[in-house]
Amino acid sequence: MQEISGEEQEWQLLVDAADAGSRLDAALARAVPVFSRNRIKDLILAGSVAINGRAVTEPKYKLRDGEEVTLVAPEPIEAEPTPENIPLDILYEDDQLIVINKPVGMVVHPAPGNYTGTLVNALLYHCGDSLKGIGGVKRPGIVHRLDKDTSGVMVAAKTEQAHNHLAAQFADHGRTGPLHRAYMAYCWGRTQQASGTVEAPLGRDPANRLKQAVRQDGREAITHYWVEARFGDEGWDITRIRCELETGRTHQIRVHMAHIGHPLVADMVYGPGFATKVNRLPDQAKAAVAALGRQALHAAELGFEHPTSGEEMQFEAPLPPDLEALEAAIQPFDRAFAR
Repeated sequence: MQEISGEEQEWQLLVDAADAGSRLDAALARAVPVFSRNRIKDLILAGSVAINGRAVTEPKYKLRDGEEVTLVAPEPIEAEPTPENIPLDILYEDDQLIVINKPVGMVVHPAPGNYTGTLVNALLYHCGDSLKGIGGVKRPGIVHRLDKDTSGVMVAAKTEQAHNHLAAQFADHGRTGPLHRAYMAYCWGRTQQASGTVEAPLGRDPANRLKQAVRQDGREAITHYWVEARFGDEGWDITRIRCELETGRTHQIRVHMAHIGHPLVADMVYGPGFATKVNRLPDQAKAAVAALGRQALHAAELGFEHPTSGEEMQFEAPLPPDLEALEAAIQPFDRAFAR
């Protein structure tokens, strides 16, 4: 289709020979990429699309050469979560997306028990009118999440086009595209190998619905890891590892590392049996672990393709103060190893 005119919420297009015979929803999705095909379908069903001045509500309508198609999208409605003036550590921002360093203790999306103080509340306030609407709602597009107690780099979309493009990259998990995610984790014990891959399917723990577990009937989950450093003295060992995800399951790194016998330091959900190891640490390290109050996991790196420019972008989030304190406390016990 050839665009005759286009504004922020209204488009007029002329059907050409290339799109003659195509479904209305498919052709519009190609012609107006700021909307997903599902969103286009919803707009057609809602009566927002006309052909030669007549409303058409059938997504499967077959287009004819020379027809004039008008799409009028309603203004995005205000999001239900309340904008809140919460400080953000912004690593990058433009009209399409925002990259932030999420702090420990911040929930990403409002949910029962956490309707305020979330990243979405903060983004609604900070981004304001720069949010162009996703799925017809003026909200930030969350394409991936970090646990409440996991710190590190995240990206959120401001437009539907950016949301669709980023979501596709995260769905691919970097298998064929430029998406790159790396996490820093501190684990109990000394891994037998300097690097490895954990391939173990994950699903809800039948004994505790709030936990994930390795299950034969679970969803595919693959974690690659590399040892960055080993620390220890008589009676204790901590390994700092770098993890990269080939899939993105809930609590994936935490469950996988516990599965191979090296749960994350201070992870009382997946490594409660290792809590007594804290007593074997030197005093400064013991205090640093006690002060964590959360799993020692940080989303350190994020790379992706910009949804409009095509530029490959890379971001790093430095260790937060609590993990810096842990690193400083165990650094004197660095055990050199051959990578």
